[in-house]
Amino acid sequence: MFIREIESFIEEDLGYDDVSCTIVPDRPAEAIIFTKEDCTVAGIDEAISIFYYFGVQAETDFEDGDQLKKGDIIFRLRGGAVSILRAERISLNFLGHLSGIATLTKKCTDIVRKHSETTRVACTRKTTPGIRKFEKLAVAAGGGDTHRFNLSDAVMIKDNHVKLMGIEAAVKAAKKTSFTRKIEVEVESAQDALLAAGLGADIIMLDNMQPEAVKETLKILEKKGLRNSVIVEASGGISLENLEAYSKTGVDVISMGSLIHKSSWIDISLEMIDIGET
Repeated sequence: MFIREIESFIEEDLGYDDVSCTIVPDRPAEAIIFTKEDCTVAGIDEAISIFYYFGVQAETDFEDGDQLKKGDIIFRLRGGAVSILRAERISLNFLGHLSGIATLTKKCTDIVRKHSETTRVACTRKTTPGIRKFEKLAVAAGGGDTHRFNLSDAVMIKDNHVKLMGIEAAVKAAKKTSFTRKIEVEVESAQDALLAAGLGADIIMLDNMQPEAVKETLKILEKKGLRNSVIVEASGGISLENLEAYSKTGVDVISMGSLIHKSSWIDISLEMIDIGET
């Protein structure tokens, strides 16, 4: 985490007149951070960066992706009481939010692994502005794929691109940009999947297709000798409820915006355990 990022989070949380923390005697103190529920933890490095900024010593036996049980102590903290209090909410927000993403991602990857050893579970760019990289790293902690971090990582030709210029013109234009970027084309039919694959797209996204339609499209690509030349991704409307059906289709990637925007925060708390003398 960059210093400028930490300071922007501090500015948001402390404001210009932090009375609630400064009325506390700034004496040496110890505290623990613990989880109130089972989870896949994430946000360890982010929390450490915040504690370090405030001069708080943070010790942990865990790293992102570890499985925690209710009551597990994530951090033991030593530092000034005021510094611990000022770091508390920012660090807990990151730990709770990112652990929620990692926990949901782990649940989804476990479902997929029962039916496929190779299918990736990926997130999307449906992220919270300003903290995308942290949310995507939480997906990785849960065993998922980060997909694109931003528009520069790959060329994504979506439905609105196709409406504006058509698949063929869009793919040809994308090929002229750079040989280093993969080209992904979003399609809604087997016919368009064949067209995009024939034009040399690297990835075909089957958008809002039901599992049976995904299977049928894969069969058609196989029949035309194009299946092995493209990565096929299923996306749109995929949730915990229908994930198992998609995991049985043979698709290469299942992308789910819900990994981030429908994850639930994990209940994580900080408790003072020893207050020293001033």
